[in-house]
Formats: sequence, structure tokens, C-alpha cells
Amino acid sequence: MLTNFSPNMIKTYIDCPKKYYFRYIENVNVPQSVTPFEKGKKIHALANYYLQKIKIDRIETALNDREKAAWELLKSNPFYNMDYLKSEFSLMIRLSEGKQNFRVGGRLDAVVHKEKDLYILDYKTGSTPKNPEYDFQTMIYLLCAKRYFKDFKTISFVYINLKDKNNYVIKLTDELEKKYEELVAKECETILSDKLYSCKISDNCKRCEFYKICPHDEK
Repeated sequence: MLTNFSPNMIKTYIDCPKKYYFRYIENVNVPQSVTPFEKGKKIHALANYYLQKIKIDRIETALNDREKAAWELLKSNPFYNMDYLKSEFSLMIRLSEGKQNFRVGGRLDAVVHKEKDLYILDYKTGSTPKNPEYDFQTMIYLLCAKRYFKDFKTISFVYINLKDKNNYVIKLTDELEKKYEELVAKECETILSDKLYSCKISDNCKRCEFYKICPHDEK
């Protein structure tokens, strides 16, 4: 059976295999507050409509001051104003055709270009990964784009941080591509071979949404 892995799935497993088990194998749904994510969802929706030339006048009037500031910042970003290709675009690939029983991929916020240079955009209203070059989102999205968009000279991943007002650009090189393939494949194979999904007991357990149903005290 072919298994599809997203960056969030891999990062959840690294955080705690038991959390991965509850969330992605047992599909346990624990209600959580959506408040911290409302701003990001609004900006992502607006950005998608705007790039597709859909009228957003009425939606813009419903934004609060912080959301308006983030939206205006994104609209003025030089990467966001490059030539548009895709937005909210889903991609899924095999790293090695015919050899692996898994695929990796996800949904890209936007894909733009400047002549033969391609850029994958990811909007952040919160924090950017501590090590963006080796974040699984960066690695997987760049690998997916390299295989799908074949007519470009360069491919880069751009975190547009609307909180600290910085752009974090990671350009895919042959060396990085090889490292990414190895790291992603290794982690996916580790997940597939796991039969126990043991809880990674830590100080974070009490903040986990599955804390009440997890046998976290068992070693």
C-alpha cells in the first residue's frame, strides 16, 4: 500500500510517535481552539483569491487592524508581486520512481516566477522554522517543485514572514537536493517500519491534545 506523507506528518512523528499514531493512523479528532489560526487562514484565503484575480473588496472590509497590516505587507512584498503560476496547489511525488512505497507532498501557498527563476512562497503570520533550510516543509516542497516544474533554471523556497517582516530564501542546489532526498526518505522509512509508536515522554506531554488518552506514563 502506498502511503502519502506531508511535512506536518513527519514533523508530528519526530515530535512524538504516539501523537502521530493518534492523529494519522487512528484519526482521533480532538477539538482545539481555532483562534490562533484565524489570522493565518484569512490571509491565506485572501492571498489565493487575489492572485486568481477574484474580487476581494468585501472580504478586505472584514479584516481587523492586525489582519489589514499583515495583508498590506504581503501585497507589497516583491516576491508576491512576481509573475503568477499557481496558488493553493497540491503536489505529491515519489522520490525514486518505482522503488518506494510512499509519496511525499503537500499544498503550496503560491508558485511565482521571474523569467526562468521559480519561487515557492509560504506566508507566515507566526514564526518561521528555526532552521528553515532543513525544515521538512522546505525540503519536500522543493523536491516536489523540482520534479513538476521542469522548465526553470533555478528553484527557491521563500518564507514570507509577516510578523518579523523578513523573507527567508532557500535556493535548491544539486547538493541540497541529494541531502533532502536522503533525509526525507530516511524519516519516511522510519515511520513505516515503526510498529510501536511509543510516546516520547517529555515536559511537553501535558500540552499535547492527546494527553488524556495517551499511556504516557508507560515505559
